[in-house]
Amino acid sequence: MLLIIGGVGAGAREYADSLGLGESDLAEGVWDAVYDNPAEAMALLEPLCLKAAVICEEVGSGVVPIDRREREAREAMGRLTAELAARAQSVVRVVAGIPVTLK
Repeated sequence: MLLIIGGVGAGAREYADSLGLGESDLAEGVWDAVYDNPAEAMALLEPLCLKAAVICEEVGSGVVPIDRREREAREAMGRLTAELAARAQSVVRVVAGIPVTLK
């Protein structure tokens, strides 16, 4: 599995598209699923690992939110992304449209 991480609008989807990945090969919208139910974020791990590529929004470089639910969702997203990165064959971070290989 390829894990692609980046901020919203940083170009992660465009990078995935450049690889020729089909819709069935790609998982995105992970943040929305985690935000809806942070306590169940790790339940997404195994299904996501079955995809050829996963796009995750970067949540670790911003301001810590005041809202408790937002903090819990960001913490859950960070932990899920870290576990996905550990299992991924490759990890690419997209910054300003430029893919940077981390693993």
